[in-house]
Formats: sequence, C-alpha cells, structure tokens
Amino acid sequence: MKRKVVATIIAMVMATGLAACGSSASSATSAKSESSEASSASSEEAAAADSSEDMEELASSISADAGNTDGDLITVGFSQVGHESDWRTASTNSVKEAFSEANGFDLQFVDCDNDSEAQLESVRNFIQQQVDYIIIDPIVATGWDTVLTEAQDADIPVIVIDRTIDDSDKYTAWIGTETKNEGLAAGAWLKAYAEAKGLKDLNILVISGTTGSSAQIGRSEGFDQYVESEGWNKLDEQTGDFTQDGGQKVMESYCKSYEGKFNVVVCQNDNEAFGAVDAMKAAGVSYGVDGDVIVISFDACKAGLQMVLDGDINADFQCNPLQGPDCAKIVSELAAGKDVPEKTYMAEPWYAHDDTVKSVSYTNAAGKDVTEDMIVVDQSIVDAGY
Repeated sequence: MKRKVVATIIAMVMATGLAACGSSASSATSAKSESSEASSASSEEAAAADSSEDMEELASSISADAGNTDGDLITVGFSQVGHESDWRTASTNSVKEAFSEANGFDLQFVDCDNDSEAQLESVRNFIQQQVDYIIIDPIVATGWDTVLTEAQDADIPVIVIDRTIDDSDKYTAWIGTETKNEGLAAGAWLKAYAEAKGLKDLNILVISGTTGSSAQIGRSEGFDQYVESEGWNKLDEQTGDFTQDGGQKVMESYCKSYEGKFNVVVCQNDNEAFGAVDAMKAAGVSYGVDGDVIVISFDACKAGLQMVLDGDINADFQCNPLQGPDCAKIVSELAAGKDVPEKTYMAEPWYAHDDTVKSVSYTNAAGKDVTEDMIVVDQSIVDAGY
C-alpha cells in the first residue's frame, strides 16, 4: 500500500484543480499576511465551487480506471481535535471528502474530543498500523516531539493542519492560517471602528479559545498588541474552549461580574459568540450593531456570517477550515516523490456588518505593513459560506 501509482495520477489532477475546492478555500503558498487584499466576490466563489466539482469528478474517474482496481490505496491516519464547533465540522468534512476512496485513499479517522492524551495515543496507533501518512490537527502546541520522533523513525511523513506544533520540527509540511494576523486585524478594525463612532473608552471582555492551542495563542497575541498600544481596558479573559456552551457560561458570569461596565466582547470563535449572545440576551444586555456592546468574532462560518448580516456580530475574521484539498495534494505529491512546500497558508477575508471601516491597516506577523479590505456581508456571502 506504500505510495503507489494512484498517487501519481491523483497528483496530476490535484495539481491543476483541487486548490480551488470549497466556497472560500483558495490557498496560497505564501501567507495572507503577504497579501494586500482579501478575495471575496461571490461569483469567484461560485466559479471555484464549479471547478472543484469538475476536478473531483475527473480525479474519481482516473482513480477508478487506473488505481483502485487492485485495491492499492494510500493509507492515511487523521487525528482530529474534536467536534466542538461549526469550524471543526467543516474541517473534518473537508479532509474526509478530499481523502475519499474514490480519490485513491483509505482514511483512518479519529475524533480526539479535545483530549490531548487521546490524541497522542491515536498517533501512536497510526504508527503501529504502519499507515503511509499521518495528518494531525494538534489540540495543543506542545508535547509533540517524542511521538513525532517515533513517526520519523517509522518513516511515516506527518502533515500538520490548522493549528501549529511549537516544540518539534519533525513533520513534513503544515497547512493552515496565521492566527496572529487574525487577532491583529481584529484589533485594527476595533481601533478604526471606535474612532469612527467617537468611542474613547473601550472596556473589553474576552472569551478565549482552548488555552495553549495555537489559535488561542495567536489571536490573543495579535489582539493584545492593540490593547497595549491603544491603552484599552481589558477587564477579563476566560476560556470558552471554542464551544457554544463554554461561551455562554463565561458570558453569564461576565454579565453578573461586570454589569454595566463593558462595551466590547471579543469571542475567539463563532460558537463562543453564539453562546455569548444568548447570555447577553437573557441578561438584558443590548449588543451588536444597534446595541451598547460591540461583538467581535473569528471563524466566519455560515451561521456566524448570518449573525453579522443580522447585526448581532459587528465583525467576523475568517479562519479558513477547508484545508483538505491542499492536504491531499501534498500527500499525493509526496507519494510521487515530489518536493512540497513546508508551509501553505489559506486565503482568508475579513467581514463586517457595514462599511463603517472599509479597510484595516496593520503590521502583520511577518513584519510587513498591509492594508486589507473589510467585506460587507450580504446574503450571497452567507449562502456561499461553509
């Protein structure tokens, strides 16, 4: 089952088409942080979706005709964080669709339910099974070097997606997003929005993601740069673990502890924002575009974009989950003996309810000064969301 002729055929197909998969899943081998604008046109998204369908049909046809007849599939183990959010569901589905049997793969999937020890064990099980490749979306950024050394010793390439691993370099490639830029863009937007609205005092509550995850670390670092440079008052920060229930519980506590004292709530993903909005509604706190509390979120899933359109969330900064096609392309190229990029960054737009702030300017994580559009959400954008 070791990286046979199927991979070569799939690579030829994927190299020309799979990068277009998904309504907003175009990726770049250089970071969005290197780009001066975000892509958003619904027509382009529709075209990408049409192209994706065509290429998937072609890949399936070639694979069926030339590779699957002898059952020679590429075996891939995928250790996923869990199922805590709409984003995570979209990520899982993206990988499962890209690594289908029709595309020449045998995908072994493990949902680790946000249990770091279970995730390490799942990777060790993949090594014992002698899979051809391992994909990891790491729950936390540290504690990985030992198991990655074991994979390296077993000659099993590892591809990391979404979150990052900070204490080991024993993996072949990484695909994901620059979460610090997401936090920086959110801070730049809030600064410009407050100035446009004449708000001089910002009293901020933060509902952070899973503590120690690279998404939490990056978004916190980026946004906190603005908290410090602008002298904003961050009243509190507690984790909601990227879940709706967690966001609601933290916000319920905030509404009691900081009643009448806050005018900004930052949620580090949409599901936390859903819970926070429910809690504020129950507590009689007005929020969103016409309310007293500005709501900022991350992920920009379909339901999150709908809440931006409705005015419940003021601004939402996308973290693109549709990484499966790029990951499958990398695996198939490795199987064909080709070199692959060490890092692949997904393209990500920034969204807002209105054009109060038309663009944001900031110094990104790569140290480059960038100006990026804020996209006003309409129904077509919601419909095209993941």
